[in-house]
Amino acid sequence: MTFEFITTRIEAEKVGVITLNRPKQLNALSPALMIELGQALVAFENDEHIGCIILTGHEKAFAAGADIGAMATFTFADVYKNDYITRHWETIRGIRKPVIAAVSGFALGGGCELAMMCDFIIAADNAKFGQPEIKLGIIPGAGGTQRLPRSVGKSKAMDMVLTGRMMDAAEAERSGLVSRVVPLDKLMEEATRLARRLASGPTLAYAAIKQAISAAATNTLDQQLDSAESALDRVVDPLVGWLGDLLPGQAATVVQQVHAAGKSARRQVRSLLSV
Repeated sequence: MTFEFITTRIEAEKVGVITLNRPKQLNALSPALMIELGQALVAFENDEHIGCIILTGHEKAFAAGADIGAMATFTFADVYKNDYITRHWETIRGIRKPVIAAVSGFALGGGCELAMMCDFIIAADNAKFGQPEIKLGIIPGAGGTQRLPRSVGKSKAMDMVLTGRMMDAAEAERSGLVSRVVPLDKLMEEATRLARRLASGPTLAYAAIKQAISAAATNTLDQQLDSAESALDRVVDPLVGWLGDLLPGQAATVVQQVHAAGKSARRQVRSLLSV
């Protein structure tokens, strides 16, 4: 599959790398680019040889925002009827494999929102994050008003969205927006090293972890405990069957006993929390 606005490659046979590739426009996120990004994500998701995905940009910009020029002629009715944001931007949320954002340079507006849609962010020391939409008299449109406060807290999110100021990599790490900061020249090396490690891990468990942690942002405690237990069941049941075939009897029985004990402990915790 060939693309015009992104590039794709495979590292170490197990890691899919997607690079946003509109450097003259600082990787502005046009509808055409987002369509291609969705296609590449789905292709890597469906490739059984790929265990982890890296999403990155260029040294000066991961993505400096949505393509304002492409939106200039749109009316409200155009945007509303055609689901301008959600139609192409939500594909990444359905990817079950780990997705790492490797961010250098600007990640602003839609670029910051896209990075936050990934499972976690590794930032180069030159990275800058922000939601500057207020400078155009609008608000973040691709989840920034929801994901940013969940990452950095209400006060800092209000500060950033109301003022439109940028946050450097060091502040982003302190605030919990990014998981780690590395020198610019080590960004892809570190992202690839981590992606290779994840790509060799238990993909079914990763999918369950992603579902459970993502649900934590919106669920009540009871809902989240139910979701986590359901996700755990989906991992343990196949594991018991696999161990039963590999090591008949003892190993599968031990896993079942540990899982049952865990369920009992979780029920006791829930009972105490509901008092």
